[in-house]
Amino acid sequence: MQGTIDKRLIFVVVIFFLNLGQISLGKESEKHNNPSNNILTAYNSLTPGKQRPSFEAFRLGMKGKQNLMEEGKLKNKRYLTLIDFSLSSTQKRLWVIDCDSLKIVQHTLVAHGKNTGENKAERFSNVPQSNMSSLGFFIAGETYYGKHGFSLRLDGVEPGINDKARERAIVIHAAEYATMQFVNKHGRLGRSFGCPALPPEKNKTIIQSIKNKSCVFIYYPEESYFSLSEYASQSNLNNS
Repeated sequence: MQGTIDKRLIFVVVIFFLNLGQISLGKESEKHNNPSNNILTAYNSLTPGKQRPSFEAFRLGMKGKQNLMEEGKLKNKRYLTLIDFSLSSTQKRLWVIDCDSLKIVQHTLVAHGKNTGENKAERFSNVPQSNMSSLGFFIAGETYYGKHGFSLRLDGVEPGINDKARERAIVIHAAEYATMQFVNKHGRLGRSFGCPALPPEKNKTIIQSIKNKSCVFIYYPEESYFSLSEYASQSNLNNS
């Protein structure tokens, strides 16, 4: 009788620990499959020693990029370009991130539109001739040589927010007013007609990396943008 009880007790203990192990594995699997945890892990793995973008800008950019990939809109899936217009123009507020290696490959100055604000960006528009920057997700298009030299066309993918980018000739190009020398002289960067203009020494390298349909995200914590954006809305993010 005692032997039978002992065997039953051992059986119960074994089943308990097996179930406990399955619960732990399930939680671990859930942890790794949770997009928010994956993005936080990726963020913490970005190039050590480099100044990272804010986590919020990175989180939104990565999730929007994933959505664009799932829609088949990106050909160059390696790079994510983040521009954070909540920072002043005197700060390096553009990052090019290699999503394969989680390395920040470029971090530099970038100008905003002249009617978007002085040193800091404050107003945004999708309207032609507004001379303002637009927010949201863009796809880097084809290169060309124009009045600013080597340039890159941008296609806005968010209706009513930035979808007139090509019509407005919103492109990435080089500008002498997007340099630290200009900042040192004037206390801020110069401003464009709405284009994210780059320092001449950075322009070609960045364009060559991100051309051919990579994701570009221009971030600013504006509630009206989040309420309209399909890529950055809270419901979209929570279901990702």
